[in-house]
Amino acid sequence: MVLGRVQTALKVGAGALALAQVGTIAALMVVDRRRKRHRGHVNFPSKPPEPLFAGEDELTVYTRGRDLFDDMIATIEAAEHTIVLETYIWKGDRVGRRFKQALTDAAERGVEVHVVYDVFANLVVPQTFFRFDPRIHVLRHWPWTGARGLLSFRSPGLNHRKILVVDGSTAFLGGYNLGSLYASRWRDTHLRIRGQAASDVANAFVDYWNMARRGQRALPQPSNRPWESAVRVTRNVPSIGVYPIRYTYLEAIDRARERIWLTHAYLIPDDDLIFALVEAADRGVDVRIIVPAESNHIVADWISRGFYATFLRRGVRLFLYQDAMVHAKTGTADGRWSMIGTANLDRLSLTGNYEINAEILDADLAREMEDIFVMDASNCVELTLHDWQSRSFAMKASEAILSPLRHIL
Repeated sequence: MVLGRVQTALKVGAGALALAQVGTIAALMVVDRRRKRHRGHVNFPSKPPEPLFAGEDELTVYTRGRDLFDDMIATIEAAEHTIVLETYIWKGDRVGRRFKQALTDAAERGVEVHVVYDVFANLVVPQTFFRFDPRIHVLRHWPWTGARGLLSFRSPGLNHRKILVVDGSTAFLGGYNLGSLYASRWRDTHLRIRGQAASDVANAFVDYWNMARRGQRALPQPSNRPWESAVRVTRNVPSIGVYPIRYTYLEAIDRARERIWLTHAYLIPDDDLIFALVEAADRGVDVRIIVPAESNHIVADWISRGFYATFLRRGVRLFLYQDAMVHAKTGTADGRWSMIGTANLDRLSLTGNYEINAEILDADLAREMEDIFVMDASNCVELTLHDWQSRSFAMKASEAILSPLRHIL
């Protein structure tokens, strides 16, 4: 009798919570729609791309989409043998058409062109846009691509990677999707690699292609991958249950002795990452994190806010990026270590999606990333514990209602 009442109460409570979550999310979506409708001119600081060397590889960091897209297109136009492109979002707008035409032109002059894009991420894009020249080899990534049965824990998620490799020697990777919005209105970070380390990015594409090719011709593995390099490419591969990017972040945070500065679009860390960050602050490490004041996913914003009090009480400094969407996924530590890639600090990226990051051990590149962080911080408002504790009761209640969703996002 008592057990039955308890079960009934739990069901009623769960149902009430679910209804409250739906209502809260609906209200937030209305607010978000109005906010986007009234968003005006976007302006934020950026840094011109300047090549530097890390070991044998030439590296260039991009902080403005227009610069990146121009250089990516120029690289495609100079291709002689092979092009591989893998992207999450590919808009059918002016920038998206520009990339499509450049790939078509390359295929017409005899370059082998292979393309992968995520279907789910592009449901709002007219599907006629994804009709390619028959000489271009195309794979469409579905959420179940690579699944090994309904009950398998090694099931794939979305393909969140954004990479371009031309002739096996020049590679691009980072946070930028393809579209006009990202050319000038989003603050993101991308990396160009010229040299042997580009073959590791190519290898990531080849491994995915050969796993998911569904009757397409298999691609040969790059033969010039280096054993020793300042650049190490790490990738999450859900189809085989491998997620090294999370561990790479945990190891870097644990090693940091002076500072670790992170910039992330969505900050929804798991318990281990939270512990690592606050423990680093406890031992005197300067821990700073830049996040959007308002991201493109308002629900993710409100879920993320549930972690702010823990961070602020333990000495982790939070900076809210103003007037633009900061979509970067980067970190730098102790003037030696840097990370640039596609993976957010959330469960979807770190334990769910196909992702790719570049880990760089080089003082010059770390200095560049620190300069970029300082530049971005100049466009931020630092959040203090007093300010955070002074927010309204309605905000606190909404955060509490949405807090259970932290375990799935």
